[in-house]
Amino acid sequence: MSRSSETVTWSELWEQTAAAIGDRQHARWLCEVASAATSGDEFLDRLREPATVRMVAHLDAMVARVRGGEPLQYVLGEWSFRRIELAIDRRALIPRPETELVVDAALDKLAGIGPTRTVADLGTGSGAIGLSLAAELPLAGTTVWITDADPDALDLARANTAGIGRKAANVRAEPGSWFEALPDGVAFDAIVSNPPYVAEGSPDLDPSVLEWEPASALFAGPDGLDDIRRLVSEAPAHLAPGGWLVLEIGADQGPAVRELFESAGYREVETRPDLAGHDRIALGRRR
Repeated sequence: MSRSSETVTWSELWEQTAAAIGDRQHARWLCEVASAATSGDEFLDRLREPATVRMVAHLDAMVARVRGGEPLQYVLGEWSFRRIELAIDRRALIPRPETELVVDAALDKLAGIGPTRTVADLGTGSGAIGLSLAAELPLAGTTVWITDADPDALDLARANTAGIGRKAANVRAEPGSWFEALPDGVAFDAIVSNPPYVAEGSPDLDPSVLEWEPASALFAGPDGLDDIRRLVSEAPAHLAPGGWLVLEIGADQGPAVRELFESAGYREVETRPDLAGHDRIALGRRR
């Protein structure tokens, strides 16, 4: 689709990009990034302006990546999650709408806790859960720990911390696998995680996810429950009395995860659905 040798407006490039990738909205987002527009409105104001050679080359490169099967979010390099904008690349999973509901569940359980509240997001990836919690909880009295065993993913989350403004002062980022990253002697009011929960060899995984997203953030043993078992069994030692464990789970894992919570002695155990009505969030309260 290269037009680097011609004078072409952003309106024309938008139409050409939409024809190339078959999606007008996605084409607009690609053009916005290539044009260095700081907002959608700014891009619309530029539609009759010619693009520079460098901008056209950038757009052509992004279109080639999309047509090659790379997820749009990685191509754009950024993605919205709830109220924040996240830098996104292959170091971490692409944030999804289902995970926004995990944040809702955690906020629901934290609503009555104060004047201070201490929260952990284990296996933070891009930082989507933990940074959203930090952004949406009160500035005063909030501490959010974000952790990841993958130092590259944690570097991405640290970079995204700047996007929440002065509430970034409430965020602590630490490397380590699950509870190993948490400080001794700190009792958490909520521990939240979107852990790996896909069964190894699962035929239900989208091929693009398998090809592009980090396997270490996807797979968790023969039944997909290896990491969830660890989180459920070890969280009580790190939760304050009455503190909550909130997990994202697979659509077919609700009954099994509920049994894990109940066997470990949690109370007020529940599963919540995603927007499609599938089990997606498991919650339990430490006695």
